[in-house]
Amino acid sequence: MEVGSTTATLEDKQQQTGSGDNKDNAGKGPVPPGGPDAKSQGAKPGPERKRARNLSEDRRFKLFSGTANRPLSEEIARHIGVKVGEAKLQRFADGEVYFQLLDNVRGVDVFVVQPTCYPVDQHLMELLVMIDALKRASAARITAVVPYYGYARQDRKDRPRVAISAKLIADLLTTAGANRALFVDLHAAQIQGFFNIPVDHMFSSPVLVSYFKEANLPNLTVVSPDAGGVERARHFAQKMGAPLAIVDKRRTDINVAEVMNVVGDVKGRSCLIIDDIIDTAGTLVKTVDALYNNGAASVHACASHAVLSGPAIERIAASRLEQVVVTDTIPLREAAQKLSKIKVLSIAGLLGAAIENIHLETSVSTLFS
Repeated sequence: MEVGSTTATLEDKQQQTGSGDNKDNAGKGPVPPGGPDAKSQGAKPGPERKRARNLSEDRRFKLFSGTANRPLSEEIARHIGVKVGEAKLQRFADGEVYFQLLDNVRGVDVFVVQPTCYPVDQHLMELLVMIDALKRASAARITAVVPYYGYARQDRKDRPRVAISAKLIADLLTTAGANRALFVDLHAAQIQGFFNIPVDHMFSSPVLVSYFKEANLPNLTVVSPDAGGVERARHFAQKMGAPLAIVDKRRTDINVAEVMNVVGDVKGRSCLIIDDIIDTAGTLVKTVDALYNNGAASVHACASHAVLSGPAIERIAASRLEQVVVTDTIPLREAAQKLSKIKVLSIAGLLGAAIENIHLETSVSTLFS
């Protein structure tokens, strides 16, 4: 289905299934829709829910998908043993979104999967309209599952007279009717604080670490491409049992970066660059050049979100990178799928386990232990 088409229909029938809430209330009984603080905020307490032994038998659980990454939604559904809910999503001639639920969701715990990837505004609007429809259809609780959170890089006022768009998107999701949210590798962890609803922040590191442990790169050094990603890279390095290096980067303009110095020993070593987003790949290829100029034996890269906009594919193809490993939070463009340097790992199992734990009110943090 082409995202930008005039008409798109979501039509996988969904077995009805159940509800629950977050890890902090595991073993304490049902939590009202909207999270553990719903009572104190004047929300109606939800009815006690009897859950089936698995989600395929649970009549108070449903999973819906937007058009941004339908294959990921379907793979998540397979992992948890359900089908994607039946709905109709169309566009008027002027581009306006029309969404209608074809399943009954009254009193149901609903999860909506929709990354806000390119075209960002179109997919964001789809998500908001879907949430509003679910709210008006009396869903007991609505969880926005956003594998890639667009606008996350605009999370502070780093220049005069700019917007904090990450906060604006948080307000929009909450106002639309989301009761909680599930994200993967936010650009900055503090974005969770922009929300007044419960947020579960997942990491793709279990999937990526498993892959590179199996790859067993010799004399491995984990590299952060900038100072802002040091914490992420340090965590990855600890999991891999490898030393850490940092590339000092000076950004001169939006999507323009100049690599300056490498901090750490990379001579004769296999370097693995860790980042959350690969956008135009300008930072990535300059980091690769800096590492080779400092004597690196080989350079691999991995990232959670393969935005790959503008000249990214051409830059990666022309670079000295051995391999770029990404997850499927964002569907790859056709050109990227044809590039042998790019390897895609699925996080559907991780997201499926998180969704199941949230619904059953068990701990999500156990997925990282």
